[in-house]
Amino acid sequence: MPRVNRTAVLSLLIVSSSVFLLFQLYYYRKYVSKPGPHILSRTGHLTATDLQWTVRTFLLLAQRFGLPLFLADTAALTLLSHEAVRQRDRLVLESHCTFLCTGRPVVSFALFASAWKLEPAFLLVAEQKGFELLELRGDDPRLGSLDTLSGEQIPLHFLFRLHGYIIQVVFLYERSGNYLWNGPLRLKSNVDRNFAPFKLLDYGRHAGAYNRPELVLTVLDGLDIRVPRNISHFLSEQQHAHFLECHYREARNFLQLYPEDVSQAAVDFRRKAKSLLHLAARTLALLDVPFWLSSGTCLGWFRQCSIISYSRDVDIGIFIADFRPDIVAAFRDAGLLLKHKFGKVEDSLELSFLSDDIKLDIFFFYEDGDIVWNGGTQAKSGRKFKYIFPRFSLCWAELLELKVRVPCETLDYVTANYGTTWSVPVMSWDWKSSPSNVQENGVWPPEEWAELIQVY
Repeated sequence: MPRVNRTAVLSLLIVSSSVFLLFQLYYYRKYVSKPGPHILSRTGHLTATDLQWTVRTFLLLAQRFGLPLFLADTAALTLLSHEAVRQRDRLVLESHCTFLCTGRPVVSFALFASAWKLEPAFLLVAEQKGFELLELRGDDPRLGSLDTLSGEQIPLHFLFRLHGYIIQVVFLYERSGNYLWNGPLRLKSNVDRNFAPFKLLDYGRHAGAYNRPELVLTVLDGLDIRVPRNISHFLSEQQHAHFLECHYREARNFLQLYPEDVSQAAVDFRRKAKSLLHLAARTLALLDVPFWLSSGTCLGWFRQCSIISYSRDVDIGIFIADFRPDIVAAFRDAGLLLKHKFGKVEDSLELSFLSDDIKLDIFFFYEDGDIVWNGGTQAKSGRKFKYIFPRFSLCWAELLELKVRVPCETLDYVTANYGTTWSVPVMSWDWKSSPSNVQENGVWPPEEWAELIQVY
């Protein structure tokens, strides 16, 4: 009897050992045999060394296939801008994880889309390295003209996952306004919502617009990585990059009801207005003064993705806090004539310039509690008017092949100015009574007219 028990125990030990050896062999072939570390920390999360290896593997793979990725992660770039300036010699060249280990399970890189050549081999090798891929595509807005609304699908975001760590690659496309654009990250119904912590991603909550950054190659945490040369400027752009696409479909419907004026006068106006808007943008950029499309110019972008040919002018808005005394001189140096100057910095300032026979109206906006307003002045009577808008933030948009700002809450802005019938063209417009948001605001004292009502 004891002999039988010893045999049974021995058999059980042999079977158990065989199972354990098979498990070890499986684990070795699936994980350990691949290059790089795969040992998780006690908490079950990747260690700093593991994160470095994951990013290194990905960057070497991208380099092998000629993909010039650059670091666009806001947390990592913030660390770099703060720490590297003070401790560059000590930290930048060290191999321990200082900048890429931000405590987040994601890191973001960007890629100029023109460098992506549909490399299926890159994706295949990434998969062989253990990366899982979530590829997010969308319509190409560059093909979203009034005549061609069904553009091809283009890659917008690639999410690579390895052991729960996410590497985001955001594609930056060149637009006709000489800027870079990234698309929004929109999940289709069949996408695994647990694939990544989507709320932690730096890019994709909305479309974005950027100037092309100058890149430099540096060493971070022992890895060769491209970064924007001016990190602070890039981070500021990223924070205010929200881009609004023109509503091409609605614009096409509008133009079917109200065909575009193709007369020579209208064509000439659109050409001159485009030139004037570009000149205004260049002039104010030199002064570092932000502006947005206002009044009829904003309505034209919102309603018909173009400029209203019968408006006969270009309208822009500037917050009075951004006023600079040298604005008038800057526009004169740019070749414009000052047509009139109404009001003062403290109240209802308005400037109007003339280029050829097209007028550029600059309205200065004043913040007052939960509203903002701009003023108007009737030169012959000194009467003052106030145009009231709900508070708004600013987004980027494109008009006439130019990246410009518009109120993000564009519908509220347009409705405040033009009422609920803004979609119906009005050829006859009285600036003193037609706007829905206009109200009387007193009269300038006659003794101040010489200073506050200047017509040239």
